[in-house]
Amino acid sequence: MKVGLQPLLSDSNLDANQPSSQRQLSVSVSAVSDEGDRGLPLNLCLVLDHSGSMNGTPLKTVKDAALQLVDKLTPRDRISVVAFDHRAKVIIPNQPVNDVESVKKRISKLEADGGTAIDEGLKLGIEEIAKGKQDTSSQIFLLTDGENEHGDNARCLKLAGLASSYSITLNTLGFGTNWNQDVLENIADTAGGTLSYIEFPEQAVDEFGRLFTRVQSVGLTNAYLLLELAPNVRLAELKPLAQVAPDTIELPVQKEQDLYIVRLGDLMKEERVILANLYLNQFPPGQQWVVSTQVRYDDPALGQSNLLSEKVPVHANVQAVYKPAINDKVQKEMLVLAKYRQTQIAETKLQQGDKIGAATMLQTAAKTALQLGDQSAATVLQNSATRLESGGDLSEADRKKTRIVSKTILQE
Repeated sequence: MKVGLQPLLSDSNLDANQPSSQRQLSVSVSAVSDEGDRGLPLNLCLVLDHSGSMNGTPLKTVKDAALQLVDKLTPRDRISVVAFDHRAKVIIPNQPVNDVESVKKRISKLEADGGTAIDEGLKLGIEEIAKGKQDTSSQIFLLTDGENEHGDNARCLKLAGLASSYSITLNTLGFGTNWNQDVLENIADTAGGTLSYIEFPEQAVDEFGRLFTRVQSVGLTNAYLLLELAPNVRLAELKPLAQVAPDTIELPVQKEQDLYIVRLGDLMKEERVILANLYLNQFPPGQQWVVSTQVRYDDPALGQSNLLSEKVPVHANVQAVYKPAINDKVQKEMLVLAKYRQTQIAETKLQQGDKIGAATMLQTAAKTALQLGDQSAATVLQNSATRLESGGDLSEADRKKTRIVSKTILQE
């Protein structure tokens, strides 16, 4: 596997007469297969809520979805399963996928009972998956349908940070409408995963399958984007970097000497796209170096870590007579980020009791979604705006859908 790295400026031309300019830098990063690459073995841990509220159809459909995932694993892969209510227990210790029927039999025996302690399940899941972490892609699927009533949300986020530091990716699945969206989203964002929403039981198999397909495409792990800026270029002070694909996340950045470093986590065949907000002081006319991009990563298939991709420089064409050279791809990515941030503002206004202000921002986000051609998101956002504008309240399902479509494309 090698790193695919493509940086682009929102406008590659600069005005030599301007004392300062602003540009968006788009960086697309992916894992590119060489001929003969088999892909990484998967080290999968399912952390499943089997509390009393999962009784009946919900638990049955989750077990069916889990069984179908097990059928997709190969002898190269590893599996572990943790179940939790107000306590947690290991149902299947971390092991190679040799006896599929035995694994499926133990999953099938799960029964609903008790309360909910997400952090207890998460802790055991991390302990189990760590046993098979070497030379694999380590992925946790955490599913719950409720609030962490017997647990500690702050502890969940600490555990997510721990998982991230050990290159373990946490993907969360919210089932129904009563789970805490902030908690599951923050867990996934912190540990480089994604949040999935299962509104109805019949969606469980498809959502598990979609997530499984995504993690199967992981080729490289523990990736960091390295940015080296020209002396008269700086990052914006407020929200300087964000991921806009495959889903939208504000990204923290650290500085080490002359480098700005952003953790990406897993690299997949599907591109991760990062937007950096740059401010550029005046340049003299001609081709001028603005920034260089590089990726540091691990390749578990080779058992190697801290590898470096090729360094890719970005130049701007500084003109005495300026003519814009707008990049349509980057413009679209800027709209993706705008849709997310507009929805975030709407949420803040709603929390403050300003329904009309929230409705106005949701309408703006809906228009942005239409510009992107995302009709599904536009419909959800506009429906929420209309409900607030008429004095109504958003249901839990409305709130969750609104947040999800701001971050990604809603799966129907």
